[in-house]
Amino acid sequence: MIRFLKALILLPIAILVVLLAVANRAPVTLSLDPFSQDAPEFATQLPLFAVIFAAVMLGVVIGGVASWLAQGKNRRAGRQSRREARQLRYETERLKTQSAPATTTLPATVPSSQARSF
Repeated sequence: MIRFLKALILLPIAILVVLLAVANRAPVTLSLDPFSQDAPEFATQLPLFAVIFAAVMLGVVIGGVASWLAQGKNRRAGRQSRREARQLRYETERLKTQSAPATTTLPATVPSSQARSF
Protein backbone atom coordinates (compact mmCIF):
# COMPACT_ATOMS: atom_id res chain seq x y z
CA MET A 1 0.00 0.00 0.00
CA ILE A 2 2.81 2.41 0.91
CA ARG A 3 4.59 1.53 -2.31
CA PHE A 4 1.45 2.36 -4.30
CA LEU A 5 1.00 5.72 -2.58
CA LYS A 6 4.66 6.53 -3.11
CA ALA A 7 4.31 5.77 -6.82
CA LEU A 8 1.06 7.74 -6.97
CA ILE A 9 2.85 10.83 -5.65
CA LEU A 10 6.25 10.45 -7.34
CA LEU A 11 5.03 9.52 -10.82
CA PRO A 12 3.28 12.85 -11.55
CA ILE A 13 6.26 14.73 -10.11
CA ALA A 14 8.64 12.78 -12.35
CA ILE A 15 6.45 13.48 -15.38
CA LEU A 16 6.46 17.21 -14.58
CA VAL A 17 10.24 17.21 -14.17
CA VAL A 18 10.72 15.50 -17.53
CA LEU A 19 8.29 17.90 -19.22
CA LEU A 20 10.11 20.86 -17.68
CA ALA A 21 13.46 19.53 -18.90
CA VAL A 22 12.16 18.92 -22.44
CA ALA A 23 10.48 22.33 -22.65
CA ASN A 24 13.58 24.20 -21.39
CA ARG A 25 16.41 22.72 -23.43
CA ALA A 26 17.59 26.05 -24.83
CA PRO A 27 21.10 27.01 -23.74
CA VAL A 28 21.55 30.01 -21.48
CA THR A 29 24.74 31.74 -20.44
CA LEU A 30 25.48 31.40 -16.76
CA SER A 31 27.88 34.22 -15.92
CA LEU A 32 29.62 34.63 -12.58
CA ASP A 33 31.24 37.93 -13.61
CA PRO A 34 28.83 40.79 -12.81
CA PHE A 35 31.13 43.55 -14.12
CA SER A 36 31.79 42.44 -17.70
CA GLN A 37 28.58 41.90 -19.65
CA ASP A 38 30.18 41.68 -23.10
CA ALA A 39 32.98 39.16 -22.45
CA PRO A 40 32.53 37.57 -19.04
CA GLU A 41 35.53 35.61 -17.79
CA PHE A 42 33.56 33.14 -15.69
CA ALA A 43 30.73 32.06 -17.96
CA THR A 44 29.37 28.80 -19.27
CA GLN A 45 26.55 27.68 -21.55
CA LEU A 46 24.04 25.37 -19.87
CA PRO A 47 20.53 24.20 -20.71
CA LEU A 48 17.93 26.18 -18.79
CA PHE A 49 16.55 23.08 -17.05
CA ALA A 50 20.02 22.33 -15.61
CA VAL A 51 20.17 25.83 -14.13
CA ILE A 52 16.67 25.45 -12.70
CA PHE A 53 17.38 22.00 -11.22
CA ALA A 54 20.69 23.18 -9.75
CA ALA A 55 18.95 26.17 -8.14
CA VAL A 56 16.23 23.93 -6.67
CA MET A 57 18.79 21.45 -5.32
CA LEU A 58 20.86 24.27 -3.83
CA GLY A 59 17.72 25.64 -2.17
CA VAL A 60 16.87 22.23 -0.71
CA VAL A 61 20.38 21.83 0.70
CA ILE A 62 20.45 25.35 2.17
CA GLY A 63 16.96 24.86 3.64
CA GLY A 64 17.95 21.51 5.15
CA VAL A 65 21.07 22.95 6.75
CA ALA A 66 19.14 25.95 8.10
CA SER A 67 16.45 23.66 9.53
CA TRP A 68 19.08 21.39 11.10
CA LEU A 69 20.80 24.38 12.71
CA ALA A 70 17.49 25.79 13.96
CA GLN A 71 16.58 22.47 15.63
CA GLY A 72 19.81 22.42 17.66
CA LYS A 73 17.99 23.53 20.82
CA ASN A 74 15.52 20.66 20.52
CA ARG A 75 18.26 18.09 19.96
CA ARG A 76 20.17 19.41 23.00
CA ALA A 77 17.01 19.26 25.15
CA GLY A 78 16.39 15.70 23.96
CA ARG A 79 19.92 14.64 24.88
CA GLN A 80 19.55 16.20 28.34
CA SER A 81 16.20 14.48 28.86
CA ARG A 82 17.63 11.10 27.85
CA ARG A 83 20.61 11.62 30.14
CA GLU A 84 18.33 12.57 33.06
CA ALA A 85 16.05 9.57 32.39
CA ARG A 86 19.08 7.25 32.34
CA GLN A 87 20.35 8.67 35.64
CA LEU A 88 16.92 8.31 37.25
CA ARG A 89 16.63 4.74 35.95
CA TYR A 90 20.02 3.85 37.46
CA GLU A 91 19.05 5.50 40.75
CA THR A 92 15.76 3.59 40.82
CA GLU A 93 17.56 0.29 40.22
CA ARG A 94 20.11 1.13 42.91
CA LEU A 95 17.38 1.95 45.43
CA LYS A 96 15.50 -1.24 44.55
CA THR A 97 18.59 -3.35 45.18
CA GLN A 98 19.25 -1.57 48.49
CA SER A 99 15.71 -2.04 49.74
CA ALA A 100 15.26 -5.56 48.36
CA PRO A 101 16.66 -7.47 51.42
CA ALA A 102 14.48 -5.47 53.81
CA THR A 103 11.28 -6.28 51.94
CA THR A 104 11.99 -9.99 51.48
CA THR A 105 12.01 -10.77 55.23
CA LEU A 106 8.65 -11.33 56.84
CA PRO A 107 7.84 -9.94 60.27
CA ALA A 108 7.75 -12.40 63.13
CA THR A 109 4.29 -13.67 63.97
CA VAL A 110 2.98 -14.63 67.36
CA PRO A 111 1.63 -18.19 67.56
CA SER A 112 -2.14 -18.30 67.86
CA SER A 113 -2.02 -20.05 71.24
CA GLN A 114 -0.11 -17.13 72.77
CA ALA A 115 -2.14 -14.40 71.10
CA ARG A 116 -4.43 -12.39 73.30
CA SER A 117 -8.05 -12.40 72.62
CA PHE A 118 -9.65 -9.00 72.55
